[in-house]
Amino acid sequence: MTGSLYRGQAGLPFSSTLRVYEPLDAFPEDQRPALKAAGERAVSRAAVENAELLASLGRITRPGGDPFPTGRTDLVRVMRHLGLPAADESKDSADAADADGDALLYCPSQLVLRAGLAANALMEGIHGPLAELLIPEEQRDRHQERIDLVSAREGATRVHTRASTWGIPFSWFSLFLESDPQEVVEAGGRILTVRVLAPITEALDRVRYAVANLALAAPDLDMLDDLTQLTEWLELFHVESMVELDYGAVADKVYPDDSPMDVRLGIECLAEGDMTGAAAAYRRLASRWIPIRQLARAS
Repeated sequence: MTGSLYRGQAGLPFSSTLRVYEPLDAFPEDQRPALKAAGERAVSRAAVENAELLASLGRITRPGGDPFPTGRTDLVRVMRHLGLPAADESKDSADAADADGDALLYCPSQLVLRAGLAANALMEGIHGPLAELLIPEEQRDRHQERIDLVSAREGATRVHTRASTWGIPFSWFSLFLESDPQEVVEAGGRILTVRVLAPITEALDRVRYAVANLALAAPDLDMLDDLTQLTEWLELFHVESMVELDYGAVADKVYPDDSPMDVRLGIECLAEGDMTGAAAAYRRLASRWIPIRQLARAS
């Protein structure tokens, strides 16, 4: 499965994601049965990733040219809370999930909402006129109806996933330390992805520290706005949530990656007035990530 996942990504833009996994009781009551069922099915992470990739490719080639998800199905990623004991492996998966369900955390894909946000960002960007040709107004209006249905059904919905193509925003690295748990997924001599985890309370402490220091030392830095928005987003979620940085296929180009350490050292140097140290940390980041971002313009 992991091999097919890598082959399916060949030729596609590098895409990385920042996800928040919440406990079951953080979700509206009418959503919990479907989430719990996803946990009981115990579908492998590779299977979820592959299904999402195949679905996205299917939408691109769908007759009629409508690239938006319909919302008929929504994939859910499930993880076990790192701070809680594992369920008794002698039980079958359904009984184990019932007996120890509070140890599971859930991240719904929310493709309808995310597709709408992505389309809006595309329309408002420099490629807006081209986007209007690629995504006709009729299709955008039809998708807005889907968004309205989701909003009416679920109320104010927290979007659990942020995505970035052709590189990872430096602000995301402020949430993690080099000592945080990592999962390296490999197949066929390649790194398919690296996933880094942190409890949301620790991630929030780290990003608030970064915001406080940059606000004093470098208030005009663009990264300060990114960090502030990141803080406001994380504050929407349950205190027992976990935050995951999923590098995606770009991991094969940059791992092992010292970016979390370089971001932390850069902010610490700015706070101490050490401009030389801050510049050195930025140069290390730039030498690692600017070549990745340049691939977006490669022919």
